[in-house]
Parts: sequence; structure tokens; C-alpha cells
Amino acid sequence: MNIVTGKHLDRRTLLRGLGVAAGLPLLDAMRPALAAPAKSAAGQARRVAVIYVPNGIVMKDWKPQGVGAGFEFPRIMRPLEPYRSSLNVLSGLANHAANKAKGGGHAKATGSFLSGAPPKYTAGADVRAGVTFDQVVAKSAGTRVGSLQLGCEDARMVGNCDTGSSCAYTNSLSWKDAESPLAVEVNPRSVFERLFGTADPSLPADVRARRAIYRKSVLDLTRQSARDLSAGLGAADKRKMEEYLTSIREVEQRIQAAENDKLTPPEDKPAGIPFDYAEYVKLMFDLQVVAFQADLTRVSTMMLGREGSVRVYPEIGVPDPHHPLTHHRGHPDFIEKVTKINEFHVSLFAYFLGKLQSTADGEGSLLDHSAILYGSALSDGNAHSNSDLPLVLAGHAGGIRGGRHIGAPPETPVANLFAAVMTRVGVETPSFSDSTGVLDLA
Repeated sequence: MNIVTGKHLDRRTLLRGLGVAAGLPLLDAMRPALAAPAKSAAGQARRVAVIYVPNGIVMKDWKPQGVGAGFEFPRIMRPLEPYRSSLNVLSGLANHAANKAKGGGHAKATGSFLSGAPPKYTAGADVRAGVTFDQVVAKSAGTRVGSLQLGCEDARMVGNCDTGSSCAYTNSLSWKDAESPLAVEVNPRSVFERLFGTADPSLPADVRARRAIYRKSVLDLTRQSARDLSAGLGAADKRKMEEYLTSIREVEQRIQAAENDKLTPPEDKPAGIPFDYAEYVKLMFDLQVVAFQADLTRVSTMMLGREGSVRVYPEIGVPDPHHPLTHHRGHPDFIEKVTKINEFHVSLFAYFLGKLQSTADGEGSLLDHSAILYGSALSDGNAHSNSDLPLVLAGHAGGIRGGRHIGAPPETPVANLFAAVMTRVGVETPSFSDSTGVLDLA
């Protein structure tokens, strides 16, 4: 109950308009008067996100030298230093499932990463791996959108993408079950529609008609609903509402700007996708922030590039394709270029952490109530190594303690980490896949 107005709102309250429905952030009016702080309440929403980078990382400039607190951030990780207290650097973890599988090194790595199940060697439709830990969490969340699978490159799910291995293995992270990989959504407009569109079967099925609706602002369509709701809220809740609706407006405007881009040749980018890679990634991050803030979903995965990516990065002085550079064979110039790409990716991840940290959620922030995993299914890209994976876990969901470099014993199954994350976000489990225990995060 809002102490000032006496008004109480259900957590699932929606702002509704023609063909759209916008969730709300956690407001004081959604909690009983004099309740315990939200961050300690049993019902506090806890989020899980996995941010994936392809082709491995230059480990000499990634892995800290010392373990425990007080470690120094190596070159690649320096953009994360402002968030030291909210993150754990993890080392010693390995994906043994990839070593048990046949096929391309990249496909084996990504195809088994979050499940711990060796992917079947095939380039056909008979793909098989295992349910991923994020989907186990999603099944228990009960949110309007079960989970988001986002990507910033190549969403193909058929064909041969790596030495006879299916594109489903290199181009997706999440598997609903052993035979159902979940394709990534690469278009920000489609993600926005999924978050804010209603599932009303009476709406026209014609895609063009639906997109015409969405060219009108969500805020315009829900304006009256927002006015009616705000009238009975206290000052703090009104401020939260305004900040939340402003963030939706800004995301919409950036999507519209990409759709209206007349300067970039159509062959250089699909419609609706920002031409600038950094802007593209940040927009996809912001969509996740809004989705978490409104509790539309509590689970997301995002691939900054498909495994085996050949994206070029001229904006940071690397016009060469990413994947061939990682097979550097010790060439210093190639290693330096890969390091620059690694740094660039981490700087974008730091942006995401900043947005989560600055977004209020109950008595804390979204970062306080999240477990955000960043890293790759390969360590040394040159060797296609599946050991000592480069991983960082950010956030304090369920009491995760930060500010440490956690050095697990060499070859500890990465599934030990997934079991720990699942437990911290409320999915109690003594084991997951090939785990041998639960990694201590407290």
C-alpha cells in the first residue's frame, strides 16, 4: 500500500491501450504498508542474463593474477573496474561436454555451453543437445514473456556453419529441451513488439497492419491508462513512473531512428537495425533493462556475435574479420587486434551494468537483484580451448557476494556455476547436468 495515498496495486498491473500493454516497475504502492525492504522480501524478483562473446578471449590480458579480493583488473577487464564490488571474476571452470562431442570447435563449444550436454554432430534438422540452465529458470519464473533470446548477428538455424555442424549450435545459446534450440531475435523492433504487444487473438493477423499500430508510440496508446494510474500515486511512485515511461520513449525513438535511416544503403544493414554496432548493442541492452524493470521477463540471453563471427570493427581500428584473427598462431599484430575487440565488447558490457545499477528496483537496483553472466564458451580461440573459461558474474541476486576473483580448482565443471546461479535466483537445485557440486558465491 502507498502510505501517502492508501492505494494498493497488484505487481502485474499493466498500462493498456490499442493493441499494446506496458508493464510497470516495482512501485511502493505494490508493497503492503510497513513491509520489509524489497531486496530482502521473499517475493523480490531475481533476474538472470547471459551475455555471450564469440571466438574466445586473449587470456593473458583477461585473467587476474591473484585470487580473492584486491585483485588488479587486467587490460581487457578495466572497463569493469567501477563495478568491482558487484562482480566476481571466475576462473578454473571448464566445459567438458564440448570435449566429448564431434564436429567444429566453435559449434561444440556454444552448442553445449549452457546445458553441459554434448551436441549431436549433424548439419541437418536432427539437432540435439540439452536444456540450458536459463530455460530451467524461465520455466519457474511465470512472467508474461518467458525469456528473451537476443543476438546482434546472423539468426540462421539451418545449414552447415562449422565443419559439418549445424548453424543451430553456433547461432543460439538457449535450448528449451534437448531438441529445441531457441533462435535469437536480432531486430530491436521485433523485441519491442514482443514485450509490449498484447496476445489478443482479435487483432488483425496481417503483419503490415500490426507494424502500422506500433509506429504509433506505446506511450501515446497507453497515455490515458497512465494518467488514471498516476493520479492515485504518491510522489516517489510518480517519479518512478515518469522515469520508466521516459526510458520506454527513448528506446522507441532509437528504434524509429534506425527504421528511418535513409543514409545507410539497405544492403549494409537490415531494416530497423542501427548501422553503428555500439548503438545496436546498447539498444538491445536497454530493451533488457526495460523488460527486467517492468518484470515482463526475468531471463535473457544475448549473443554479441555468433560463434565463429567474422564481423569487422573499423570503428576501433580493426578492419579485419574477427574469427580469422583469433587463429593468430602467436602473431603479435593479430593478438593485439583481438585484444582490442575483447576490450570493446567489455566496454559495452560495462554500459549494461551501469544501466542496471542506475535503475531502481524496490529498495535496491536491478543489478542488486540480478545475476548477469558475461563471457565465452572458448578461452583461447587459437586452440579452441574449453578449459579455464573467461567468465564474469555480476550482481547480488540471492545474496551473491562481489568483489572477488574466484579461482576454482582446474577443470571444475562450469555447470557448478550454473547450479549456484539457479539456487541464488530461487530455483533450488543440488546439481545441474555434469556438475560435481555448487560453486560457492556467498
